Amino acid sequence: MSFFKRLKESISSKAESVTNKFKEGLSKTRDVFVERVDDLFSRRKKIDEEFYEELEEILIGADVGVNTVLNLIDQLRAEVKKRKIEDPSELQPILSEKLIGLLKGDEGTSLNLNPNGLSVILFVGVNGVGKTTTIGKMAHMFKSQGKKVLMAAGDTFRAGAIEQLETWGERVGVDVIKQQSGADPAAVMFDAVQAAKTRGVDILLCDTAGRLQNKVNLMEELNKIYRVIQREVPDAPHEVILVLDATTGQNALSQAKLFGDKTGLTGLVLSKLDGTAKGGIVVAIRQELSLPVKFVGLGEKMDDLQPFDSEQFVHALFGKWINESNEEAEQ
Repeated sequence: MSFFKRLKESISSKAESVTNKFKEGLSKTRDVFVERVDDLFSRRKKIDEEFYEELEEILIGADVGVNTVLNLIDQLRAEVKKRKIEDPSELQPILSEKLIGLLKGDEGTSLNLNPNGLSVILFVGVNGVGKTTTIGKMAHMFKSQGKKVLMAAGDTFRAGAIEQLETWGERVGVDVIKQQSGADPAAVMFDAVQAAKTRGVDILLCDTAGRLQNKVNLMEELNKIYRVIQREVPDAPHEVILVLDATTGQNALSQAKLFGDKTGLTGLVLSKLDGTAKGGIVVAIRQELSLPVKFVGLGEKMDDLQPFDSEQFVHALFGKWINESNEEAEQ
């Protein structure tokens, strides 16, 4: 069975509402990136050096990342040679398949939760990336699954952060444990863990400070939060999620490297993917950090935070190719 046919069958077994969210959320990337790739494949009649150079340029322009692009082009060259491909259109399924491979990685994308009791998820990230919104949306998701959820307002330094989380708490019907602005974040976490234990909570979602001006202090603050949580729940935090703003592209990558070295990250959330034409940043991050992208933000609505799915991602971008290839096969 051809790759596109397999992909289409796999997608058809998934929820249509999720498929549509990926399609809508990635429309900006599709309109710019895929149109340019499409134009290249139809304009050039043979696969030569100029073809590769142009494809390289388009991929780098979509923020796929220079190292990843060079590696990908090398793989395409090898396939062209091996299969004796001459027509660029024959490269479409190969490029799609390679992208899924780059996005998948070895690590699972599902959240690591404690099956017998409290799961603690810590969120880190600089200010303005959509951290609080992500926490609110995740609280909504867990609550919809019938879980008992609590949120902790540990970002006590940013003006309005506590109120923002409280607003989300009201919207999704989840309590927020807080202290006054400027309080010790570790003390807030202590209160939150105690409250979660007393109330028999399943999931505790913890917001943390995102200032980066004084990196050392921020990292010390996070370590202190870790120690407090681990003292109360020995195997926690079960996840340490870095929230990145997809619209900042390569800057998101450097933030991830900075946090990754110090904070024991277990996964990433890419917010605002619907706001950028450079969705290729997902591929770059996946490749350069060896960290799973666990969720992506695909819009403003409460249920627009979706578990990341490499097949949905590629299908949302290259759906047109897939449909065309299936039509040809049927003729």
